[in-house]
Amino acid sequence: MPRPSTRPPVSRGRIPRRAVWLGLAVIAVVAGGAYFMREQRAEAAGSGYRTETVERGDVRVSISATGTLAAISTVDIGSQVSGQVTEVLADFNDRVARDQVIARIDPSTFDAQIAQGDAGVRSARASLATAQATLRNAQADYTRKAALADDQLVARADADLARAALDQARAQVGAAQAEITRQLASTQTSRLNLQRTVIRSPVDGVVLTRTVEPGMTVAASLQSPVLFQIAEDLSKMEIVLAIDEADIGQVRVGQGVGFSVDAFPDRQFRGEVQQVRLAATNTNNVITYPVVVAVDNRDEVLLPGMTANAEIEVSRRDDVLRVSNAALRWKPAEDGDAPAAEAGAMRGRGDMSGDLSNIADGLSLTAEQRAVFDREIEAMRERQAAQAAQAAARAGASGSTSTPNLFGGGRGGNRRAGGGTGASAAMRQRMLERIQAQFSGFAASLSDAQRERWQAELLALAGARRAPLYRLVDGQPQRVMVRVGASDGASTEVTGVEDGDRVIVGIERDAG
Repeated sequence: MPRPSTRPPVSRGRIPRRAVWLGLAVIAVVAGGAYFMREQRAEAAGSGYRTETVERGDVRVSISATGTLAAISTVDIGSQVSGQVTEVLADFNDRVARDQVIARIDPSTFDAQIAQGDAGVRSARASLATAQATLRNAQADYTRKAALADDQLVARADADLARAALDQARAQVGAAQAEITRQLASTQTSRLNLQRTVIRSPVDGVVLTRTVEPGMTVAASLQSPVLFQIAEDLSKMEIVLAIDEADIGQVRVGQGVGFSVDAFPDRQFRGEVQQVRLAATNTNNVITYPVVVAVDNRDEVLLPGMTANAEIEVSRRDDVLRVSNAALRWKPAEDGDAPAAEAGAMRGRGDMSGDLSNIADGLSLTAEQRAVFDREIEAMRERQAAQAAQAAARAGASGSTSTPNLFGGGRGGNRRAGGGTGASAAMRQRMLERIQAQFSGFAASLSDAQRERWQAELLALAGARRAPLYRLVDGQPQRVMVRVGASDGASTEVTGVEDGDRVIVGIERDAG
């Protein structure tokens, strides 16, 4: 008799309780996110402003230019002699080796010149033998007459005539020897020209162009004609870019270059700045400088003469706060819009404590150095707060909303000081001097390397451009001065706002 089962019955179709809770949590998160986004859109739409969110990302600054691809070494091969081409042994795109014969010129003219020269050499040697025989006879005649003249058996005049004949014979021997040398040199020239009728490749490479055909007459009397053009190595190429004088100061050797060619529109190639040449070119009063970019072409898909559309990466900022350029361009209809936001503008213009703290964090400070820095930055903040209170009191008394210059200690109603064009050189210098004076004790505690970096960072901070940015707070624009950094044409690095802030980029068309 079978035993009854003691296991509880299984309920079919029932979902585990854990899965139910997980599903509800996911739905809640999605619903909350959707509600938050809808509320943000509703707030922006209700305010009549179009906004974008400050986010973190990369900003890549590049300079665009065009150039032509070329082999690093291109050799023009010509002919040093004139004559008719009898053979052409290399064609377009042929790979040739060093000293390989690639063409021949008819050598018959030079063969005849060599034969003529050899005959001239033999004639000159015969003349030399005659002159030497004459010299020996003149030497013997002079010896005899000189001895007889000493014994007064012949007149002294006869001895003098024999001496003159001896000198003439010696001169004729010298002339004959010189003629032999001249004929030998002429023959050697003809032999060299005969060798030059064989055109050889001076390098290993690829034939790019060929301008000669068999039967063509080469005339090398005025200038050497170019018969072939050979690229020495197509696995390494170069681009010569014309960079405007306004951008050349940002170009450095070793910077990366990305470029494309029309033959491969979907492929991006890479290169590196190899040389910044000093020879400027003036074209219609536009000054440009040639920049040589080295290109690795191992697969040899790039060909000489291709047009390269290149971008030199002069700067790259990774994981920084950035906003669209439209947010930096937007201004309210009235310059005094949102007066309640002036506190934000004051903070953006004068409070550099965050920037200074970031600089100090990068100096690897000791505990003693950190203590000195904390004291001096706290003193700076107290001075800023006092100046801000005085400025607010003056503004309340006069009804003005001018912004104080927190580093200057006086009225700061000049809005251009923090505008998009940046402070003037004099104002930047004064700001730098004030910061250096306020942190003189901290600077004295630094090592030489730390002090050098501190001064460099302060100089960069003082020279930074500042611009107004408008955040949307409670449906109203709030003006904030931000420090502007690198820009790629679409987005710009900023300091003075927080990740997730909504900034105004325009006004809704159907608003108002």
